[in-house]
Amino acid sequence: MKWSANEALHELLEEKYLKYNRPDFIENDPVSLPHRFTRPGDIEIAGFFAAILAWGQRKTIIAKCTELMSRMDNAPHDFVVHATGSELRALEGFRHRTFNDFDLLYIVSFLKEHYRKHASLEAAFLGQNDPGGNVRSNLTAFREAFLAGSGGPVRTSKHISTPANRSACKRLNMFLRWMVRQDDKGVDFGIWRQLRSSQLIIPCDVHVENIARKLGLTTRPKADWDMAEEITLRLKTFDENDPARFDFALFGMGIENYFSE
Repeated sequence: MKWSANEALHELLEEKYLKYNRPDFIENDPVSLPHRFTRPGDIEIAGFFAAILAWGQRKTIIAKCTELMSRMDNAPHDFVVHATGSELRALEGFRHRTFNDFDLLYIVSFLKEHYRKHASLEAAFLGQNDPGGNVRSNLTAFREAFLAGSGGPVRTSKHISTPANRSACKRLNMFLRWMVRQDDKGVDFGIWRQLRSSQLIIPCDVHVENIARKLGLTTRPKADWDMAEEITLRLKTFDENDPARFDFALFGMGIENYFSE
């Protein structure tokens, strides 16, 4: 099946967007972790860790994030801001693939210092924010800020991607989608107000990459920042104010093996 007509492609994307951008999508997705909380600080921190740990099978990701929230007494913002040295020992031994307790403790220290100065994690992603552009400079600025404290350990830096290294930044773009997008569907939170949905870049994972190729949304040879930008620009022809909403469509089509024979 080849979709070349914009009208037909748009119709397909809208259909799949409506199918997957709904509350029953939440249970089996990492976004279920921040949905366990109601306070903005808890949502931000749970969402950040759920995104950073989002590689591998979704069932395993959710299980590891659940374990992490338990180690934080299921009150992540309070834990990050107030945990003493002895209480931080509850995080020792945590591991998910190449992410370990050294990385975890550094991130907690970064978050603690950030919340000492700012009410929201959004401030760490603003940098020299350009509302008329995309989040490329925001992600670059965030990583620079993240690595500025305590010498910025090299091993932990690999868990925070950056467009400066041509990375597609899938996990951070997914986190930004959760925090920034505002609609009435109940999946994304839309609790941030300074970044705009029009600035978001599509989270380019293997499902999005494969479906985007088959739909003619990209001609790039590999899933890097250029591919993520190319797909997003193509999607902007259908919705210039909220192109990342079609992440639901592309990811969902990948999960359902839409093009399988």
